[in-house]
Formats: sequence, structure tokens, C-alpha cells
Amino acid sequence: MRVVVVGATGNTGTSLLEELAGEPAVDSVLGVARRLPALEAAKTDFARADITRDDLVPLFRGADVVVHLAWAIQPSRNLAELERTNVLGSERLFRAVAEAEVPSLVYASSVGAYSSGPKDRFVDESWPVEGTPTSFYSRHKAEVERRLDRFEQEHPDRRVVRLRPGLIFKREAATGIRRLFAGPFLPSPLVKPSRIPFVPGIPGLRFQAVHSRDVGRAYRLAVVGDVRGPFNIAAEPVLDPPAMAEALGARVVPLSARAARVLASTSWHLRLQPTPPGWLDMGLSVPLMDVTRARSELGWEPQLGADEALRELLEGMSEGSGADTPPLDPATTGPFRVRELLTRVGGSS
Repeated sequence: MRVVVVGATGNTGTSLLEELAGEPAVDSVLGVARRLPALEAAKTDFARADITRDDLVPLFRGADVVVHLAWAIQPSRNLAELERTNVLGSERLFRAVAEAEVPSLVYASSVGAYSSGPKDRFVDESWPVEGTPTSFYSRHKAEVERRLDRFEQEHPDRRVVRLRPGLIFKREAATGIRRLFAGPFLPSPLVKPSRIPFVPGIPGLRFQAVHSRDVGRAYRLAVVGDVRGPFNIAAEPVLDPPAMAEALGARVVPLSARAARVLASTSWHLRLQPTPPGWLDMGLSVPLMDVTRARSELGWEPQLGADEALRELLEGMSEGSGADTPPLDPATTGPFRVRELLTRVGGSS
């Protein structure tokens, strides 16, 4: 089996490459990314391509499966550029899969694609996928799912799988996640779990997370398995302020959702951090996911808890951890994070 992984050098992509390296059914892997990594992975060659403009068909010809992981979160202040990558780039990729006659497509959706839902019970994959209106990430994930629906209707002979994971953490992604979401002004040593004194107790903030290697395993199973359709991917426990406080040895300090949004919006507009308040809206809105289908049909089971993944991420942030790929390498930030500052904190890529 030949597998093409588009977006192979990021948080999930690097974990998937590790999984595919040990999968007997996979003979070769082509990792596609905008920038070539120094990373080496068994069975894997790398190719440079941008899904917004490069011809993907030659890269896909002869593949048995294409895995689409490419996605942009920054620059958060340039919505046109984000839409060009996330929505139009995905559409170009789907067309290339069809033209290259690849029989299987595995797409990285997200819990963020879901419409507003309950926080006191779990929903399955039939929950509506309309997104959170105030979150560009959520809107884009929902729109790409609609375009994937059309792809399935037009190409019923293709096997299409979409995974909808919660937040994805691992130590090696710590610098990349800090750069994307917290920006250049967060002092990394203060993020060490033992040094976090409190967790904001925002009512209604309950979300799910999962370790990146467990997500990589889910993608591997989707690649080699005879499965179709959507799968929720998340680990226990559900993370809310009390659960996070317990995991970090911190205490909960009450903070209203309104005050939290004002803080997020103000700091974003002042360019103190690159994350717009729509991310908070999405966290307060999306439902809790039932992962029964992933367990029963995909054969997937997480090896690490959501709390363990969170602690590992924070430890990695405090240590400046990374990996030998442009999205994850601490050197990408430049000395004193100067390259991050040059982006005007979410203003350019």
C-alpha cells in the first residue's frame, strides 16, 4: 500500500508517520508539506507542495490512500488567506484525488465542525455539522465537510473517512502550539504545570482532548481499515476547570464567560496574542463527543488520558520542546522569538 500524507510535518502528521512506519500493510509513504523537514521517517520520502497553488495530481497518482491533514490557523488577522488554504485548498485537493483516481481519502475534520451542543451528555457522529459562527476555524471545518459531502456524492466509488478529534497535544508540538495560540510574549518557564497557580473557572467550559500519538493511531487504522464515514476521537477525562486544576495541582478562580471573552478580544486586538475570541466561543459551544463508533468499528482505544496529554504539552512548553520540522522546530521562532514578532502576532504567515 502506498500512502500520501498531505500536511505531514505538523502535530498530527508527524505522529501518523511514526504509526505508518510500523504498519506492515504500508509499503511506502510520501509526506507532502509546504516546507521540507530535516526529519527522517522510515518508509517515507518528502515532497514540497502548497495545496493552494501546486499541481497535486502527479503526487497522488499511484497512491492507495491520501490523508489530508493540511490546515492553517495563522495568520488569524487575514481571513482571506486562511480561507484560501483551508477551504479552497481542500477543494483543490479533493479534485486532485478524483483526477488521480485515488480509491481512498482520509480527511482531518474536528470537533470544531459541530454545531452547538450539550455539555452534560455525549453526542455521536450524527450531530449537525454547522460550526460556531464566530470562529473562523469552526466555519472553515464545517464548510470543508459540506464540500466533502459533495465529493462523496459525485464519487460514490471512493472510500471517504473523516476523523473529528478533540484538541490534540503532545510534547514535541509544544513550541508550535505555543507559537500558534499564545504568541511571543508568553514566558515559557511559567507554563510548567507545577508553576501554574490557578485555572480560570469559566462556566460551561468543558472540552475534550487526546494525545497526538493516539490520533496518529486512529488515522493509521482509518488508512488500512475497511471503514467509511465520520469518527469522533477523544480521550477521557473531559477537561473542565476542576479537572484541569486537579491535573495541574492548581486552584479554580471564578471567571465569567463574558469577562473571559473581553480579555481574549482585547488582548487579540492589542496584538498581545494571536488567538481571536472565536476560539473561546467554540470551546463553550461544541458538544461532548461519544467515541463508541471509533472503538467498535475502527478498533481504536486511546493509550493516554486527556489530562496526561495536557500535562505533557505544558511541560513541553516550559522546556521549549519541538521536533525537526518547520511547524514544530523551536528554531522556527528565531532568536528571542523575533520571527514571531515579525508576523505582527497573527498579522502575517
